[in-house]
Amino acid sequence: MNRSSGILLHISSLPGNYGIGSMGRDARRFVDFLVATNQKLWQILPLGPTGYGNSPYQCYSAFAGSSIFIDLDELVGEQLLTVEDLENSPSFPENRVDYDRVWEYKRGRMRLAFQNFQEKFEFFKDDYYNFLGEHSWWLDDYALFRAIKGLDEQKVWNEWKPELKKRDERELQLHRHQLDKEINFHRFLQFLFFRQWFALKQYANEKNVSIIGDIPLYVSLDSSDVWANQDIFLLDKEGQPTLVGGVPPDYFSETGQLWGNPVFNWSHLKKRNYDWWVARVHFNLRMFDCVRIDHFRGLESFWAVSATEKTAIIGEWLPANGHELLSILKNQLGELPVIAEDLGVITPEVEKLRDDFKLPGMKILQFAFSSDEKNKDLPHNIEPNFVVYTGTHDNDTSRGWFRHATAPEKRLLKQYLKFPFFRFSRRFVEMAWSTAARQTIIPMQDLLQLGTRARMNVPGIASGNWEWRFRWKMLKRTQQGFLREITKRYNR
Repeated sequence: MNRSSGILLHISSLPGNYGIGSMGRDARRFVDFLVATNQKLWQILPLGPTGYGNSPYQCYSAFAGSSIFIDLDELVGEQLLTVEDLENSPSFPENRVDYDRVWEYKRGRMRLAFQNFQEKFEFFKDDYYNFLGEHSWWLDDYALFRAIKGLDEQKVWNEWKPELKKRDERELQLHRHQLDKEINFHRFLQFLFFRQWFALKQYANEKNVSIIGDIPLYVSLDSSDVWANQDIFLLDKEGQPTLVGGVPPDYFSETGQLWGNPVFNWSHLKKRNYDWWVARVHFNLRMFDCVRIDHFRGLESFWAVSATEKTAIIGEWLPANGHELLSILKNQLGELPVIAEDLGVITPEVEKLRDDFKLPGMKILQFAFSSDEKNKDLPHNIEPNFVVYTGTHDNDTSRGWFRHATAPEKRLLKQYLKFPFFRFSRRFVEMAWSTAARQTIIPMQDLLQLGTRARMNVPGIASGNWEWRFRWKMLKRTQQGFLREITKRYNR
């Protein structure tokens, strides 16, 4: 990728009707905003269907898209809904996502759309059958998984009856027959999702905007992936994880982060020639122009915690086979359009894995002022093959970070920049643009100069995250002009 810049903004945070951002008109308007300010990159978070806590990093599938992002107005244009179907919609908050209310409303509209789809099937038949033919390798398991969960009070799959849990073929066939309509409903939702997603991606690409997706290293225990591929995860005979993922105590938490995801059985992955992982990366590189692998260091070694532990303090580093996996992908793809999220406890071995495949790493300016002039995140120490961020979705907004920064951090920041602090927000963004790194990306909140209330996620907190949304009236002409100006000045 050439020297460029862009914005981090999840689909959920876009403006629009019906309580959450979608893949419709406002998403295209956001692309137009990027074009008008000469930005080349739009980074988003994972798009999968979320479970408890609404985290995009805990999804029911590593392949499926969340139907909550389907744009309802576009379904009117396809005659799957009518204008009357969308009248008298609930009043949703503009500045945050009320997930429960949005799900309740959208689920009802989707049921209506499915009824109409069945009546108008001849119009969609060719596209729909092509979609099924292309995606059945993951979609069949996913749709059955969701249908069974709906039948069984949304229980985690390892609480299902033994025949279903162990995937007895006769039992699966029985449920495929009994739940045929519900299975087809979930196939229909995926058909709509990918139809709208690829139309949005095409719109962005035609305007020279590349979309950066996000691959979480781990998948949720409560997912079709684990249920359908139990051998590649460390589980006991009852389908319970024996070891779970996380990180030891770090910048974000004194007790570490205990994610609870099952960890990979790398020896079994090797026996399968890493087929699940290879398919996952190929799939995402078709969906996006580039992908960030979240918790990249887990491809070299991973922090494994006993499933009985309450925190991530006690654990051990176990080896992973990331080099073999990336070698297979490199042989298939050539250069890998992958960003390595190399934050946290990074060893020389992790850096070597990243550098062996010439993958850009990440630098976070909010981490740059915690030590001295040798800090690797300071602008003068950043090398070209990195992506520079003011902060990520896990950080406070930069304005919020500055407000809560320690006295030593503020002192080093003042020495480094030599500017009055009342101009902090703009100068901090400009500092990212001025580095030698080929790419720089900032959260939309930092362009808008927002404080802590606009934070997207607080790691370790299970509820109240992923809710922030922006409104078009928040975006000022001066901010757009500033972004356009620094993009030209620093040749991005």
